[in-house]
Amino acid sequence: MASLSRQLAQWVVGLKFDDLPPEVVDRAKGVTLQCLSSILIGAQTRQGAEAVTMIKQEEAGVSRGATIMVAGGKVTKGGAAFANSEMAFAGGKWDTFRMLMHPGTSVIPGAFAAAEESGASGREFITAIAAAYEVMERLAADFIPTLMSRGFHASPVFGIFGAAVAAAKLGGLDEEQMNSTIALCASMAGGNLEGPRSGGRALREGVAARNGLFAVALARQGHVGGETVLEGEAGFYHAYIGNNQGRLTYSFEGKTHADLKDITADLGTAWIFLETLYRIYSTSGYNIGHIAVTAQLCEENAIRPDDIERIDAVANWLETQYPSPAFPNRREDLIHKPGSTAYHIAFAAIQRGFPLLRDWAPQTASADDPPAVLELMKRVTITPSYTTTLFGPRITIHTKDGKSYTRQGTGREFIWDFEEEARRIRDIAAGLPISAAQFDAIIQNCRELDTQARADALIGLTMAPGH
Repeated sequence: MASLSRQLAQWVVGLKFDDLPPEVVDRAKGVTLQCLSSILIGAQTRQGAEAVTMIKQEEAGVSRGATIMVAGGKVTKGGAAFANSEMAFAGGKWDTFRMLMHPGTSVIPGAFAAAEESGASGREFITAIAAAYEVMERLAADFIPTLMSRGFHASPVFGIFGAAVAAAKLGGLDEEQMNSTIALCASMAGGNLEGPRSGGRALREGVAARNGLFAVALARQGHVGGETVLEGEAGFYHAYIGNNQGRLTYSFEGKTHADLKDITADLGTAWIFLETLYRIYSTSGYNIGHIAVTAQLCEENAIRPDDIERIDAVANWLETQYPSPAFPNRREDLIHKPGSTAYHIAFAAIQRGFPLLRDWAPQTASADDPPAVLELMKRVTITPSYTTTLFGPRITIHTKDGKSYTRQGTGREFIWDFEEEARRIRDIAAGLPISAAQFDAIIQNCRELDTQARADALIGLTMAPGH
């Protein structure tokens, strides 16, 4: 049987726009809009500005490369991918796959850098990012919690594959080059958890996106990456998971084993990409289900804040111990402070939702936190569960009249089509560095992306006045 990288390479190279189901095309448009929205927000943050300044200082004078969004300026393709990814991360409006991965923050910046060089059409862009999400998420799906328990962060470790596959597809690489691109990513993947645990700031998807572009450049020049770099005895899974037999230390679903053959099973017919959800609120991803389910429960039963005695929540146990039970930074089942899960449950019960333009700053208070939220969060209990669906908490609100109301989340509350994404994300317009009309133009361009002659027209639409 062909190696994993070879099977993936053959599928990616052969994939055509007409092979994509309508729902995959729709999701590709939606994740593009979500990432661009986050870049627009992130461009106004200190972290985003630092990334832009650093890349411009390092790469000033580049005549051929790619454009930094919002701020403008030409740098290398890898530099643009880094800066745009860092802005996307700083903006907090990510997409999310199985709690601990945010594919759009690496795939979309990598794809735009390549599309600008190749002059790719909207259809070619959609095909490339669909392929990239599918490869990245299949490589990661069963292994995320185990990888995290070994001190790596899944999003950058797998993000390099997403950025590289998107760029390689748009660059027209052949099967041999695509195979080498994937193999080379295994050599350059990285992302460690100890820095943030000890007062630092993690190097995450920005570096993954930049390295992904470098892997593509090496493969294009004929650098052969190897054949069994993923599943071999000394390969990627042995290094990052601890073995190449599929043994798992942790799993969202309680599994102890995963078959590496499943990574390439039913490619092109079963799309794991469609599991990608929108983290519409700028908060730790595991909180969004609690916000949605609590708000819906209060709305459906007309529960007033003054009626609430206490709230009980049951959540997937891995959501309560971030980033890993091996070394949790936070025990959400034990803390009651601003930014905690208890806080977000209380906020949703009091306010029927959460602000879309709240800064991405988890575990912190805001000056405009309603006092009622800070009081109610002390009466929230969170119980970890080994069987509860990821992002699908069970919320029970007990009222002062002795009644109780329960709603079970499905884990799919934040999976929707493009039109719903456009409706929801439009509410951030007031906080962007461009006009509402210009943001509407971005939404419309994403909506019609499959008819656009050049995908990189979206880059120009992100430019703030004067750039």
